[in-house]
Amino acid sequence: MTQQNVGALVVVKPGEQKSLAGIITERDYLRKIIVQGRPSKSTKVGDIMTEENKLITVTPGTRVLKAMQIMTDNRIRHIPVIEDKEMIGMVSIGDVVRAVVVEHRHEVDRLNAYMQGGY
Repeated sequence: MTQQNVGALVVVKPGEQKSLAGIITERDYLRKIIVQGRPSKSTKVGDIMTEENKLITVTPGTRVLKAMQIMTDNRIRHIPVIEDKEMIGMVSIGDVVRAVVVEHRHEVDRLNAYMQGGY
């Protein structure tokens, strides 16, 4: 994960590329391997991942600010996007913050244009 600069990996069910079994994050690794002193080479991903039934997810129709609220309330940095029981993507807190910044930038531009009579 570190070599690829990735903060989370999805774990799929065997033989089902889009069927989510769980997720493993840097936090999972830190808390369940490093802190507990487990050997990382022999510990299975399934032993430390957050399992499917405990996952917090969103849908493609979830609003950005709602996703941000869910992530903040649950103290998570990555959230799978699910549609028709299949994972179709992953959103990070960085993705959400970037979207909010762009939206605010556009709003400021619109307000500036309005104030200058260029609406």
